[in-house]
Amino acid sequence: MTEMVYGTIPVRDVEPVLPKWWRTIDKWSMTCILMLFGVGILLGLAASPPLAAKNGFDHFHYVQRQAVFGGMAMVAMFITSMMNPNLVRRLAVLGFLAAFAALMMLPFLGTDFGKGAVRWYSLGFASVQPSEFLKPGFVVVAAWMMAANQEINGPPGMSWSFILAVVIVAFLAMQPDFGQASLVLFGWGVMFFVAGAPMILLLSIAGLVVLAGSFAYNNSEHFARRIDGFLNPDVDPTTQLGYATNAIREGGFFGVGLGEGQVKWSLPDAHTDFIIAVAAEEYGLILVMVIIALYAFIVVRSLMRLMRERDPFIRLAGTGLACMFGVQAMINMGVAVRLLPAKGMTLPFVSYGGSSVIASGIAVGMLLAFTRTRPQGEIGDILRGRGR
Repeated sequence: MTEMVYGTIPVRDVEPVLPKWWRTIDKWSMTCILMLFGVGILLGLAASPPLAAKNGFDHFHYVQRQAVFGGMAMVAMFITSMMNPNLVRRLAVLGFLAAFAALMMLPFLGTDFGKGAVRWYSLGFASVQPSEFLKPGFVVVAAWMMAANQEINGPPGMSWSFILAVVIVAFLAMQPDFGQASLVLFGWGVMFFVAGAPMILLLSIAGLVVLAGSFAYNNSEHFARRIDGFLNPDVDPTTQLGYATNAIREGGFFGVGLGEGQVKWSLPDAHTDFIIAVAAEEYGLILVMVIIALYAFIVVRSLMRLMRERDPFIRLAGTGLACMFGVQAMINMGVAVRLLPAKGMTLPFVSYGGSSVIASGIAVGMLLAFTRTRPQGEIGDILRGRGR
């Protein structure tokens, strides 16, 4: 009788979080990310024992630490990928503010660990590099500003995001860390282009970047030394680039064999910035091509899924994260083969490093959250006037 008078109470069919996550997640990209982490552990077993012995640690000290950091990164990736875009945006804003504050305090509280650039906070048992966590947060915040700019009577988000990018680049250049600065500027440029920026404006910004590079070359000994070393046709065989170049050449197509490589005994950064040289020497071109294919697949597949996305914020943020992820890998490998100047940038999920691998886990978790399948029409429906 009650139902006849008041009607039935509608029952909401709420799908549990885990089944919904598994149904909507991009399983192919997630599998490639897990494979990259596995390759990183494999190469760590080969590259890190010499450094561990030199520092008086157990042979697999760095591998064990990488496994712990990697486990934390995978947990962060899975948790972040389960969030909806609005929650990802809120947490990214908070994370960005915290990382930006830490970046500003580096000149006063940071350390350089004898490497000439103040980029880290020393915690005793580990170190933290704020710029690694700043990058994914900045991409999401900049995408939010650009998407708001497209709304009717919206704020000037394009200008705000550009000012924010310039400020961040300035702080990074003060460390100096021109590699991360160029990566942040590239990520902003990609999103700015996707947001519909006029070509003349992009060319003007490119001109400003060239002028800034010329200024840095004339006023920064650190920057000038790396550019001069890159332009010099003769490679000193006793430098890191010299060792890496020789190792890649010795590896050939099939490599010299597991554990037979020699570059890991000479390179101080064999387990971090130049780990691709260890892969090329011991496993040859085959493993290097597999690694390149994994990165390319993640980036291309993510961009293809984002092309179907209607929400401009999700489309911009996902594009920035995917392109920044791929370009960081390209820069790391390009440095090892002398296609680019040395920049001190890690290979995501493969190189050793707590801040790098955990921040990469957060970044790809955001990317997986943005590329999840959502109930919506194709963006082409909007262009054809059929979208609602």
